[in-house]
Amino acid sequence: MNAIKAVKLKSVIMKRILFLFGALVAGNLFIATNYRSAGNLTGFTTGTPEIKSISALAFGPDGILFLGDSKSATIFAIDTKDASRIEKSPSIEIKNIDQKIAALLGTQPQNITVLDLVVNPLSKNIYCAVQSIDGKPVLLKITGDKIQAFGLNDVMFSSVALTNAPGEEAKDRRGQPLRNWSISDLGFYDGKVMVSGLSNQEFSSTFRIIPFPFGDKQEQASLEIYHAAHAQYETNSPIKTFTVSQLNGKKYLVASYTCTPLVLFPLDELKPGTHVKGRTVGEFGAGNSPLDMITMKKGDDLFLIMSNSNRPLFRVKYKNIESYEGSLTTPVEESFATAGVNFIQLPVINVLQLDKLDEGQIIVLQRKTNGDLDLWTANDRWL
Repeated sequence: MNAIKAVKLKSVIMKRILFLFGALVAGNLFIATNYRSAGNLTGFTTGTPEIKSISALAFGPDGILFLGDSKSATIFAIDTKDASRIEKSPSIEIKNIDQKIAALLGTQPQNITVLDLVVNPLSKNIYCAVQSIDGKPVLLKITGDKIQAFGLNDVMFSSVALTNAPGEEAKDRRGQPLRNWSISDLGFYDGKVMVSGLSNQEFSSTFRIIPFPFGDKQEQASLEIYHAAHAQYETNSPIKTFTVSQLNGKKYLVASYTCTPLVLFPLDELKPGTHVKGRTVGEFGAGNSPLDMITMKKGDDLFLIMSNSNRPLFRVKYKNIESYEGSLTTPVEESFATAGVNFIQLPVINVLQLDKLDEGQIIVLQRKTNGDLDLWTANDRWL
């Protein structure tokens, strides 16, 4: 009888050991899934970054949010500690989001401007920069239909000041501060922060590539394009929005400018101190400014989706860009005419911001025809 009890007791003990081992393994796997690379936090400190403006946002690795501050000509890297991964986000619909944000900030909807909006590719949470006319810029975090302020006090952060930024007193021909254009757009690609904007150099249109974690290295190239709607070559107009894509096996900066040329720059030519002439592959019409640009995939096809100030959404198939071998070097013949690579105007207007929510969904900030500002999810029917 004692022998039988001993066998049963041994069996129970073994089961408990296996259970604890399994839990430990599962716990280790969970930790691995949420592992924060210590290398990405090199140079970070805990404190309150002195942010004067928010011109652009972009996410990097492990929940690191890059924030471009044009007024101080500085890029901040903020550790959001928001690094849990989900593959697919639930659909989102927040009607009259400006009213909800204004209520949160204690002001009126007409007093706020949404500056930029990006999705954390890991958690699928949305981060939104808002400027109120009666206060400093505010960073918001949106989870589902919940909007909350993201506090920038006592956070882990690092920063890098841009070299050769326009001076604080420098003005353009209309009397507007050039410093406001020191950062026009921001991205993260291949371990580097990419920054479009203006510098204080003779050819002021500039593209900067800054390795991350931040150090002393900062690469800067000046840019030149042919602007078919303006009938001239330009070196002082900043890129308004950009992305990076591989075309015919080579990596390119895909950039759009106001009035509205689409231009390609080979990434391997954007080296320190170089002056690079882009290849203008599209003219999408004058009297318009591009606002945002993303890349989406459906099946075997990649698509460029671009929102505009005075046009509907544009959709360009990357295969059309790859097959277009020409370059626009002469003026378009008529006002508001288009030329170059084929594109499609989608039946969606007044899109102020957009970003990839997940592989099959796009988050859209849209001013509806009735004046409402809504945040909602579009599926891949646009592609």
